[in-house]
Amino acid sequence: MRTQINVKYLEHPEIEEADSILRSCVHCGFCNATCPTYQELGDERDGPRGRIYLIKQMLETGDVSEKTQTHLDRCLTCRSCETTCPSGVQYGRLAEIGRGIMEVQLERPFQQKLLRWLIRKVLPYSRRFGALLRLGQSVRPVLPGSLKAVVPIKQVKLAMPAQQHTRRMLVLAGCAQPAATPNTNIVAARVLDKLGISLFTAPEAGCCGAVSYHLSAHEEGLEFMRRNIDAWWPHIEAGVEAIVISASGCGSMVKDYGEKLSKDTAYAAKAKRVSELAKDIGEVLFKEDLSQLQLQGLGRKTAVHCPCSLQHAQQLGGLVEQLLQQAGVELTRTQNGHLCCGSAGTYSILQPEMSQQLLTNKLADLTVGNPEQIVTANVGCQMHLGSKSPVPVKHWIELLDPQ
Repeated sequence: MRTQINVKYLEHPEIEEADSILRSCVHCGFCNATCPTYQELGDERDGPRGRIYLIKQMLETGDVSEKTQTHLDRCLTCRSCETTCPSGVQYGRLAEIGRGIMEVQLERPFQQKLLRWLIRKVLPYSRRFGALLRLGQSVRPVLPGSLKAVVPIKQVKLAMPAQQHTRRMLVLAGCAQPAATPNTNIVAARVLDKLGISLFTAPEAGCCGAVSYHLSAHEEGLEFMRRNIDAWWPHIEAGVEAIVISASGCGSMVKDYGEKLSKDTAYAAKAKRVSELAKDIGEVLFKEDLSQLQLQGLGRKTAVHCPCSLQHAQQLGGLVEQLLQQAGVELTRTQNGHLCCGSAGTYSILQPEMSQQLLTNKLADLTVGNPEQIVTANVGCQMHLGSKSPVPVKHWIELLDPQ
């Protein structure tokens, strides 16, 4: 694809990268076949190829319209198109750059700005989010059905194992997960404890930065990343084997720290090392002997939902299924596994109508084999699927709890 970038953008620090990505696209359209929003709406502007053209038009003319904003906002950034693309177009990165430029150039209506600001000031902060979640859980019995569905039932928190092993790994607590699904990391710690590995958190670490970064507050997102690096670095210097992440959405972001901070002279080397150490919990278990867990009672028929962040961003599709089959879990048939469930970070809040349609589609695809439960690898997907699922939804690691 030929480009002629407008002079007003030539000094933008990311314009060369955006130009290179644009030029790599051969506009074949294969991406549209696996784009959830294009499949639903049938509008070229709501598919990757069309959105690439919209970003190209913005960077060449220097102008951006509300229509362009609408079509870019509808993108889930699921990156299914990247898995499909024969030319290796880094669409997700192009969308980040394009949205960042658009956010500065075109002011949003007040209500949109307020909602995005509130999300950024609540969701990435575990205490704030936890307080609101506890309030919602306290009045959940009297909420109308639509609201009750999106408030997860409070979990009875399990006990963390003692720190007793020489093998040690950090774990990212995250922001929503400690309040919404606290047992995910606790069970991960119990599983690794059984395998001779101690899992622990760095209290100063928090949100991975994805919430702010994906809402085009890029510098704010980078500050979250720097804070995590500072919190983890003493432990990295002490020799931890890995930074374990059980939320695949966070994992895809932490694995990208090296790229995001590559131009920050104070953090570039540290960020690169953090990205090298970042591992999905499935990657860690894949290298261990799971026979030590001595698992029993895994007879319930299970459908596996592979989040977009695991299969498209981290390219780890099929890993969870392989681990669960190795552990003796009976997996049921699913279909259209490449399509997004509609959670997509904050997408379910900002684009509720499309999100709900994709959720309905995904649950139909997951329950085609009549499972007794659904498992996933990301807290956002877990909560989203659980809001409407006819069967229980949990994190897959919970099936391997040795206690």
